[in-house]
Amino acid sequence: MSGHSKWATTKHKKAVIDGRRAKSFAKLIKNIEVAARVGGPDLAGNPALELAVTKAKKTSVPNDNIDRAIKRGSGQLGEAVDYQTIMYEGYGPQGTAILIECLTDNKNRAASEVRLVVGRNGGNMADPGSVSYLFARKGVVSLPKNELSEDDVLIAVLDAGAEEVKDGGENFEVISEPQDLPAIRAALNEAGIEYDSDEAGFVPSMQVELDVENARKFMRLYDALEDLDDVQNVYSNADMSAEVMAQLDED
Repeated sequence: MSGHSKWATTKHKKAVIDGRRAKSFAKLIKNIEVAARVGGPDLAGNPALELAVTKAKKTSVPNDNIDRAIKRGSGQLGEAVDYQTIMYEGYGPQGTAILIECLTDNKNRAASEVRLVVGRNGGNMADPGSVSYLFARKGVVSLPKNELSEDDVLIAVLDAGAEEVKDGGENFEVISEPQDLPAIRAALNEAGIEYDSDEAGFVPSMQVELDVENARKFMRLYDALEDLDDVQNVYSNADMSAEVMAQLDED
């Protein structure tokens, strides 16, 4: 999931993710359709499509669904796919910054639903540019620590364009420019290092560490946004200590 923060790996988040398998599939399929519409059905000549397909396969989306999405997106099935990408900005508990990325065929519906959810869960919408300057578009590959050290990972990916390796608590995150993601994946595969996810997303330049009360409020807002069909990704600069995450897991 999005956020690229330690709280994304808590049991709480894992339970939420497990409960949204079908919704996750739908979002991944939508990404494939859009990439195929924009750049055509050839994976070799369409990096965005290749990334979308790789991500879908990593999440166990069936190959038939992937093939059908490519054909539908590229017009081979005679169906029109017309999604718009819209980015909304907002504030969450304790002044956290939130970017809400929507992929929708109905801009008015998406805007209405996002505003409603943010308002009902203690957040506030922000004007364009109010919080986006706090984020940079980056490639992020998340991998389990297992017996690896930070140096082990860095050595494997440095020549592939990695900018840094972050310790995410239960996992490592390899940060790069989005266009370097295929090379990062290839380097990890060559080194025999398994990874959980890889995506182009927004990484915050600074983080806000939440106390327990505000962490609970933030998770309610985050989960409510993720539940919306038009919302593809939610990014935030919220961070939580191991102690706070442990208390969330007990809720």
